Amino acid sequence: MTDFKRRRMLSMTAAAGLLACLTVLARAAGVYPLTLAAEAKTSTGVTSVTSMVTIRVDRLMEESRRKRVTDALMYSGYLNFVPALRKLPPVGAIELAGRTVEIRYAHEQEEGSGRRLVVVADRPLFFLGGDPAKSRAGYELTIAELRFDADGAVTGTMAGAARVKPSQGGIVLDDYADVLVQLTARVPAP
Repeated sequence: MTDFKRRRMLSMTAAAGLLACLTVLARAAGVYPLTLAAEAKTSTGVTSVTSMVTIRVDRLMEESRRKRVTDALMYSGYLNFVPALRKLPPVGAIELAGRTVEIRYAHEQEEGSGRRLVVVADRPLFFLGGDPAKSRAGYELTIAELRFDADGAVTGTMAGAARVKPSQGGIVLDDYADVLVQLTARVPAP
């Protein structure tokens, strides 16, 4: 075999290996933009509500911006996190019954054979429950945590009025105004 053929064969083998690695990464990571029409269910006392919520993620946020807001939350607390989040450009939106809030935090992590996506909007989308004595102060965000399995099923929760706290993986729900909404959906076929 000539030197030229050997180099060509080595290049083709390397290209095939790179393609295989990229295919595995593409399956593990989500494809964006992503629009999910999710069924939203919740219950408060004797009342149950079912509706549709649309979660649109145009792109994940840049790592430098994610680090900036998670550092603000970790080192300066929730009250400094909210203004830092609101300064970021929107990366999507959550819509429910004609109301829309802009997503400013979108972070995805691998989880087992699937993935976990956390999105945070900079305003509350809704307050559920009828307790007028419960204060709405401090519940300034909407957060949805979605889990995607290998078959395209999506499950998760959403708090329409929430606070967040830092965690090892980024941001998690700290407290919410009244009730959590259960979400179910399927990833749309490409």
